[in-house]
Amino acid sequence: MLSTAERRVLNIFRQFLSTPGEMVCFNGPQLATHNSALRQLSEKGFVSVEKFKGGYSLTQVGYAAMQEERKAQKAAKLRKAK
Repeated sequence: MLSTAERRVLNIFRQFLSTPGEMVCFNGPQLATHNSALRQLSEKGFVSVEKFKGGYSLTQVGYAAMQEERKAQKAAKLRKAK
């Protein structure tokens, strides 16, 4: 189960249409805000830390989790609409 902060980070990857292995750079305040969640996602194997400062890329597992989160969000919206 993902925390709210982890879901927010995966949402950022989704906004950039990231696929496994593609790097997203977090900088300045964004990196400070999401640093803890990025570390947790890295420990879970959902993202890889890149050599570039603030660079993270999705793993296959992270990509699948991002897709599942999106499906869950859509399902929740449909339930609310009923």
